[in-house]
Amino acid sequence: MARNFKTLDDMGDITGKRVLVREDLNVPMADGKVSDDTRLRAAVHTVSELSDKGAIVLVLAHFGRPKGPSPELSTALLTKPFEAVLGREVRYIDWENAVEAVAMLSPGDIALLENTRFFGGEEKNDPVVVDRFAALGDLYVNDAFSAAHRAHASTAGLAHKLPSFAGRQMEAELDALDKALGNPEHPVAAVVGGAKVSTKLDVLTHLVGRVDHLIIGGGMANTFLAARGVKVGKSLAEHDLTATAEAIFEQAERANCTIHLPYDVVVAKEFAANPASLRTCNVHEVAADEMILDIGPAATEALGDVLKNCRTLVWNGPLGAFETPPFDTATMALARTAAALTTDGSLVSVAGGGDTVAALNQAGVAGEMSFVSTAGGAFLEWMEGKDLPGVAALARS
Repeated sequence: MARNFKTLDDMGDITGKRVLVREDLNVPMADGKVSDDTRLRAAVHTVSELSDKGAIVLVLAHFGRPKGPSPELSTALLTKPFEAVLGREVRYIDWENAVEAVAMLSPGDIALLENTRFFGGEEKNDPVVVDRFAALGDLYVNDAFSAAHRAHASTAGLAHKLPSFAGRQMEAELDALDKALGNPEHPVAAVVGGAKVSTKLDVLTHLVGRVDHLIIGGGMANTFLAARGVKVGKSLAEHDLTATAEAIFEQAERANCTIHLPYDVVVAKEFAANPASLRTCNVHEVAADEMILDIGPAATEALGDVLKNCRTLVWNGPLGAFETPPFDTATMALARTAAALTTDGSLVSVAGGGDTVAALNQAGVAGEMSFVSTAGGAFLEWMEGKDLPGVAALARS
């Protein structure tokens, strides 16, 4: 793949160089402790490698959504948890004494700078804030794909001020996304699920021109079924968007993209775990007082056959209400099929989005997919075909 960005391999000798590294360390907290250290662990590869090469590593990150300096959202709270996953010392530097503190560091040292969003101009990509950040470093590394859809001072502005490179996590993400939709091996399938068509309209309209098979699940599928005249009972559906769904059908037909909707479904009269009214039926047999909560077994098996004939899969969103059993059945089954095909080497599988990651973890197959992105908004905007400012800035630099 011809890359339009530089990586850590292109940095040359960085001994003693001050490297500003933008990571996403915006981790969830519970009772004062990090409850999920996934993002901390994702930063380890890049930060450790730079330190091992003798750089002075200065980590930039945001934490929460502060409206100014706030002790509860200080990155000082992340220093010890980050040390735990890195296995080496991490110093904390506040903004007031940043210049002096950085000057005291030695090659190989790692420091976590205070929350970038304590500056009001961070989110506005204010040149004054960019200059303040840039004055601390010699080189810039962006390793935070999950923040790349934001044109902030620390995600985009710095790439125009300092020699810039993609970190290892960013590099892996961009390579995976290129294999999924940039230059994929066909046939390509996309699974798009979720509650509402309105939230993924741009995704759907972009994908029908890029993939060979578009598998629609979740409440979104009900809107498409309703557009085809199927009575969906009490199911979650956006009946005001049936004309939009029809337009997507027409666009897909012009692009030779096959849209897959379920022909058997799992329904119930109430949305609850293992309800007494649970049954599986043909999609044309949904009663007026029933709601569709998952795809049926026949449709699930057929979708598995679709994947067996594809070379690339991109997945965002569950097929049913997977958080509530037994409405996780179809999502779990298709996830395991995708994982098995990936393990066999016949499928490149790239998945992303919070619900999708949770579903893959629930199925126990997240580690068997080709790549699982923890990015939420950035992954969605990439699926919409939008330029991501943080990525574009790396390319231009």
